[in-house]
Parts: sequence; structure tokens; C-alpha cells
Amino acid sequence: MTQQDADQRAEPTPEEDSANTEQTAEARDLQAQVEELEDRWRRAVAELDNFRKRTAREAERQREDERARVSRRWLPVVDNLELALDHAGAGADPVLEGVRAVRDQALAILAEYGYPRYDDLGREFDPVLHEAVGTAPAPGSPPGTIVHVVRPRYGDAQRLLRPAAVIVAGDH
Repeated sequence: MTQQDADQRAEPTPEEDSANTEQTAEARDLQAQVEELEDRWRRAVAELDNFRKRTAREAERQREDERARVSRRWLPVVDNLELALDHAGAGADPVLEGVRAVRDQALAILAEYGYPRYDDLGREFDPVLHEAVGTAPAPGSPPGTIVHVVRPRYGDAQRLLRPAAVIVAGDH
């Protein structure tokens, strides 16, 4: 084979040139399709991840709502135990001790679920946490101070199960 034959073989023929161009165009098209599919795949994975997070948040919110609903339904029971203990006095009767133990157990469960009982006596009235059911003269207490708790508060400002019903010191 002469040098001229080798040079001719190095240059593609028009048919080979056309085939190479078609292969290059096809390769670019395939690469574009691959990139599009990768982009769609990444978006689908991101959407799935967002869906999982949203579902987890929604499930937690539903659990919290259900926990609050059930806890709220038990508050009258706890209130009635308190009333029974208030009317019975401070005796050492075994039945009273049993009622106190049941009340304390109920309060512990409410606190465990995130709704501790607060004693607001002597605190300043806060409309977010307290419901004023009356005012009373209270010498020695500044106006706006809680002088009597009619019904206790359960939970804090972020997770309030029930506001306290209170009597507030009025102007002297």
C-alpha cells in the first residue's frame, strides 16, 4: 500500500462522513434523553422525599390532636376528683387517700402527654393562659393579679389544653 492509498483511507468517504454525522446526532439525542430522564428521576426522588416528610408531619399533628382530644375529655373527671377532695377536707381516711392517689396518677398522665397542671395563683393575668370569670377586691395584691383559681390550667402557651378560669384582683 502506498502513502497515497493510506492518505485516501484516512479521509472518510462521503457515505462514512454522513454516517458519522448521523451517529453523532443520534448520540447527542440519546445524551439529551438520558439527561432529561436523570432530571425527571431526581425530581421524582425529591417529590417522594417531600411527601414522606409532609406525611410524617401530618401523622404527628394528627397524633397530637388525638392526644389533646382524649386528654381534654378526661379533664372533667380530674375536676370532679378535685371537688370530691375539696369537700372531704384533709382527713386521713383511706378512701380519701385512694382518691388522692387516683387524682395524682391522672395528673401525672396528663403531664406525661405534655399537659402539666399549672398553679397560677398570685401570677399576673394573661389572656392567652387565663379566662377571667370575675374580679374581687384583694388588699395587698396589685390589680390584674390572680387571687383565686376556679378551674386550673393544663398545658403551656404553645400547647394549651385548657386555660385557667380565674378571679383577678380589681382596683381597690
